[in-house]
Amino acid sequence: MSAEAEGNRRGTGAGEPEIEVRDPVSAPDAEGRPRRITRRFPLFTRDTARPEGGGRAAPGDAPAPARQWPMLAVLAVVGLGLLLTAFDAFRIGTILIGVALLGGAVLRWLLPGVGMLAVRSRFTDIVTYGVLGCVIVLLALMAQPKPWLEIPFLDDALHFTIRS
Repeated sequence: MSAEAEGNRRGTGAGEPEIEVRDPVSAPDAEGRPRRITRRFPLFTRDTARPEGGGRAAPGDAPAPARQWPMLAVLAVVGLGLLLTAFDAFRIGTILIGVALLGGAVLRWLLPGVGMLAVRSRFTDIVTYGVLGCVIVLLALMAQPKPWLEIPFLDDALHFTIRS
C-alpha cells in the first residue's frame, strides 16, 4: 500500500505527517494526533468489545431463533415459571425461575458461543447467573407458609429483628 493510500485510509492527507502512537491504549483526538500518553482509559470510548462467548450459538445461515437458542431456552423456562406463579403455584414457579438462571450459568460455562446470553465476561456471567439462581431457589424453598427448607440461624435472625 502506498504512503498516500495509507494516509487516506487513516484520514490524513498526503502531506500530513504520520501519527505516532506512544502506547497501545492511546487514542487520537479530533485532529488525528495522539492525545493521551498515559495508560488511563479515555473518557469517551469509540467501540465496545463483544463479550467472550458472545458469538452466535448456531451458524450464520441458520434462522434467528436457532442462532439464539441458549437465550430462548432460559427465557422459555422463566416464562413457564412466571406462568405457574400467576396460576398460584408460586413456590414451584419461583423455583423454576431460579433453575432457569442456574441453567443459564451452566450453558454459559459449557458452550463456547451462547449468543445474547453472553452479557459480560464468561466468569462474571457465570457468577451472576449462579448467585441469582441460588438465591431465588433458596428464597422459594424458605417462603412462608409451610417452608420446604428451614435454616435455624435465619429464623433466629428474623425473630431477633422483626418479632421482638
